Amino acid sequence: MRVISGTCKGRPLKAVRGNETRPTTDKVKETMFNVIGPYFSGGRALDLFAGSGGLGIEALSRGLDHVIFVDRDSSAIQTIHHNIALCNMEEKSEVFRNNAERALKAILKRNLTFDYIFLDPPYRKQKLEGLLHFIENNNLIATQGTIICEHSNDVILPPKIGNLEQAKKGDYGSIGLTFYHLIESEKGV
Repeated sequence: MRVISGTCKGRPLKAVRGNETRPTTDKVKETMFNVIGPYFSGGRALDLFAGSGGLGIEALSRGLDHVIFVDRDSSAIQTIHHNIALCNMEEKSEVFRNNAERALKAILKRNLTFDYIFLDPPYRKQKLEGLLHFIENNNLIATQGTIICEHSNDVILPPKIGNLEQAKKGDYGSIGLTFYHLIESEKGV
């Protein structure tokens, strides 16, 4: 596992020990960033179910200003801290040990919105649709923001959830990616 591009290009990243965390492959990561970037001029992201922190670190390496990393596993949290330090990105990062729902409620209290939200929950416990509803209902994604969902290729997500509209989807082996954009609601309807 490594950073593919940007200021930390080629930097190896530590993986979380055990079988509980499944890192995003380089091929899928490259596809993901080609769709949403590939480079950024600032912005903020949320890496929910962060695992080793690879997606958020890739986003920082490619130019985002700030990433909040969330995972419920203590080994993952230690690995995220290690990888962030390895890339000298401590000042651009916040790391929280929490489950996804509690983390989103805590973020809501801070009045934050994100330009990018990475959702990569454990495949056997998919909660993507509920998380997308919560994010949309509580305005956690910025105007023109993008939510990137990584899931098993047999998961089919709805084309629209409130003001979130599916912009792109594709299968990459056993992995599926679905991208949502926030669309502006029609005024006066």
